[in-house]
Amino acid sequence: MELSFIYLNFPFWRAEVSRITLYSAGINFENRIILPDEFKNVKANGKLNDGTCIPHHQLPCLLVDGYPIVQTGAIARFCGKLAGSYPTNDDLLAAQIDQFIDFSTDITVLVSNTGRDDSEQEKRTKRAALADGELGRKLNILENNIKDSGDWIIRDEMGLADIAIWRLMGWISSGTVDGIPSDILQKYPKIKRVCLAVDNTSKIRDWVQLTYPEGYNRGNFN
Repeated sequence: MELSFIYLNFPFWRAEVSRITLYSAGINFENRIILPDEFKNVKANGKLNDGTCIPHHQLPCLLVDGYPIVQTGAIARFCGKLAGSYPTNDDLLAAQIDQFIDFSTDITVLVSNTGRDDSEQEKRTKRAALADGELGRKLNILENNIKDSGDWIIRDEMGLADIAIWRLMGWISSGTVDGIPSDILQKYPKIKRVCLAVDNTSKIRDWVQLTYPEGYNRGNFN
């Protein structure tokens, strides 16, 4: 099976949850990076410059023997099954994993859409209010749905949910999202605990060294 993962040169959780799952399991894949100009063509025409079809006109996209799969959850489940980290015969466990991937999407949409069409100052103001408002409420919900002890969210080993939360929280706490304070996770010790556990995993550190831009801020987890 030939796998080609297509995304921008940005280690966002929507891509990382699947790429790291494959990498951690030793599954070979092409990590194909496209430039912003080519992404504009994807959004407009649903195709890469070489004519590769990108369904739904959005990324990430995973090519499986040339067949394109899109949507974060669909790709993550597919990769998780290949890697043995997503169940094929336990529907309840699968749903438990899915709910954290879907919740990560909810938070992403909330932050991304806030102030999107406003001036930079208005965007920062609205996102600063978001940190103490709806985003804070969602982080409280996430905190309350993580176990009181142990490194991982669902099972006794790192899985899709842990990787998704680590990279999403890294983005939110990086100081690069206008208006969101870099210390936003200080009130959420269980979220921080999971993020630190992922961040300190040897496979994660290897992947970061191999693929992340030099000096990239993975987040404020301390």
